[in-house]
Amino acid sequence: MAQAQIQSGDTVKVHYTGRLDDGSVFDSSVGRDPIEFTIGEGRVIPGFEDAVLGAASGDTKTATIPSDKAYGPHREEMVVHVDRSNLPDGLDPDIGDQLQMTTQEGMPVVVTVVEVDEGSITLDANHPLAGKDLTFDIEVVEIV
Repeated sequence: MAQAQIQSGDTVKVHYTGRLDDGSVFDSSVGRDPIEFTIGEGRVIPGFEDAVLGAASGDTKTATIPSDKAYGPHREEMVVHVDRSNLPDGLDPDIGDQLQMTTQEGMPVVVTVVEVDEGSITLDANHPLAGKDLTFDIEVVEIV
């Protein structure tokens, strides 16, 4: 009897390792519990859901997900320059620091410091993986 194939609406547990084009690993579930999600709920990037559709328990595969099916393009309008006089007292950020800001609508957003000079800092509100194609090694642990 053939094994069940993953379909929309199924809840699955998978292990994964995510790599960038240069081979560097940006995230992995190896050594942790597998991630569990339901296909179609949007809890993982669309390309990751697409990659496990049709697979069966025990299957392993490698999938390359273009940025438009991952975290989207890097958008320049999400990069802002902030005058140091507008920073909270005592804040002296370094490149790579992550800070939390509030949008005009009152929503919290995490930004990354990408440039620092004497008068201002540059913040990027894009997801750190925006604009990047991602490659995942995926192992389907089980269909729950």
